Amino acid sequence: MEPLDLSALPAGALVLVDAAPIIYVLEAHPKLAARFQPIFARQAAGDILFAVATITIADVLAGPLAAGEEALAKRYRRVMESWQVVQLSADIAESAARLRASLKLKLADAVQVASAIAVGADAIVTHDRDYSRVKALPILS
Repeated sequence: MEPLDLSALPAGALVLVDAAPIIYVLEAHPKLAARFQPIFARQAAGDILFAVATITIADVLAGPLAAGEEALAKRYRRVMESWQVVQLSADIAESAARLRASLKLKLADAVQVASAIAVGADAIVTHDRDYSRVKALPILS
């Protein structure tokens, strides 16, 4: 799988990151980590900024916690909390409901998109094909 095309992503961009790319990179997935590694490298270099919705934190931590790996879950949480954390507010919840109703998105995906819009993100990075109906901002998948 080829790396994401990041050519349209300007320096200083704010990118909301979905759970799957985070998991792939943190766990060094043998096939999928390479697709998303370049965007994480740009963030680590200070070229772009990351945001993460609270629902993503829950999703990413579920795996290590299910495996009883508390220390790993704490490490993952520290990484994600070093980015801009978008709290689920009543306004974001209503926006997510509207997106879910109009675009037929799953609840978690609608929360991701609503969170990205709320913080003025320049794009969302995901490995989820269900975002194909989203036109409000670029989806890097």
